[in-house]
This record gives sequence, structure tokens and C-alpha cells, in this order.
Amino acid sequence: MRIYWIKAQAPRRVLALVKHLGIDAELIEKDLMAGELKAADYAALNPNCKAPTLVDGDRVLWESSAIMAYLCIKHGSDLWPAHSPDEQIDVLRWLSWNDCHWANAVAPFYFEHVVKSTFGLGPPNLELLKAETAGLIRFARVLDAHLANRRYVACGRLTIADFQLASMATYWRESDMPLDAFANILRWLDDLMRIPAWADPWPSETRPLTEVAVAAG
Repeated sequence: MRIYWIKAQAPRRVLALVKHLGIDAELIEKDLMAGELKAADYAALNPNCKAPTLVDGDRVLWESSAIMAYLCIKHGSDLWPAHSPDEQIDVLRWLSWNDCHWANAVAPFYFEHVVKSTFGLGPPNLELLKAETAGLIRFARVLDAHLANRRYVACGRLTIADFQLASMATYWRESDMPLDAFANILRWLDDLMRIPAWADPWPSETRPLTEVAVAAG
């Protein structure tokens, strides 16, 4: 099994799962700035030219949620509830909510503060973020209320939904996301950081790259 990755939010959740489950895989870091994601051999695997991408025998997968579900099924982990349709629905709801609402709400802050800093694209556009604040607060209220009596997002335990929703929000301080008033979200994020694989998902031997914060599959 090979997993191609860069230091970005989508590969982060896949690598965290790999480390958390103790999966034996060849983890291949690609150099985004050198254009390796657009190289012909990589584009043949992932036509989106993004990361992560998993290759396991004849199976090639991209999109981090699909990769995480596949890894859980293959290694018998209930972080993806393969044998419980009701729990699958619960996880899918939050994966969908993330991709349609939460990720769109947190991404501008992540981009303006983290991506721009990483690539030297200038200072954050604070005026733009003022316009995005209401949207983030709207969906933060939904998540915070849901987490009021819950430690995890779905199924009463850690699932891939937690890794999916937390991947950009983990950087809320660096991104100046207005989440200070949402105690349940902050508690949830702090709890996830107590999971060693989530706190440090990266392979021990990596290229000396600055964290690349891009919108990746």
C-alpha cells in the first residue's frame, strides 16, 4: 500500500488515521512547490492533481473520506462503522455537513492566515474575513450545540467524522477563527489533540517543507 501526501489538511487526517491504527503503508511525500502533483505519472493516479492518493494493489483512491473509510474497512476499525448502517448514516451526515457547510465556513480564515503566510502571498484580507465571519458563526453554533453533551461528533465515539471536521479547525488560533465563544467546539478540538496520532500525524522522516495549507482532496 502506498499513500501519497503533502503537508496539508486533507492528507493530515489520512496520515493521522494511518498512525492511529498502526497501518503499515509506504508514505510518499510529494513536493507541491516543485509541481510533483501535476506530473504525468501522478496525474494518471489522481486526475485532480491533489493529495492524498492511496494505491493498494489495483485499487486507486482519492478523496480523504473515501480513503479513511477504506482503511478502516481493511483493518477492521469502527472509526468507519462498516457493519452498522445506522451508524454509517450518522457519520455520513457529518461528512456531508463538513463538505457542504463547515469546510466552506472555516476555509477563508485558514487560507487568508495560513496559506498566504506559507506561500508569501501577502497579508490576510481582513475585510474579506469580516464578510465571512457571520457564516462561520452560523455553522459554529450548529456544531457547538451538537457537541454540548457529546465528546465526539458521531456514534458516541471517535470516527472519521471527527478527523474530517477538525482538519482545518485545528488551526483556529493561527487562523484567527472567531471560535472563542464556542466552548464545546474548543473542548472537542482540545480532546482530539490529546490523541497522539492526531497531534502529530506526520511521518518522522519528511522533506524540510513548511506546512503547506492548501485545499486538497
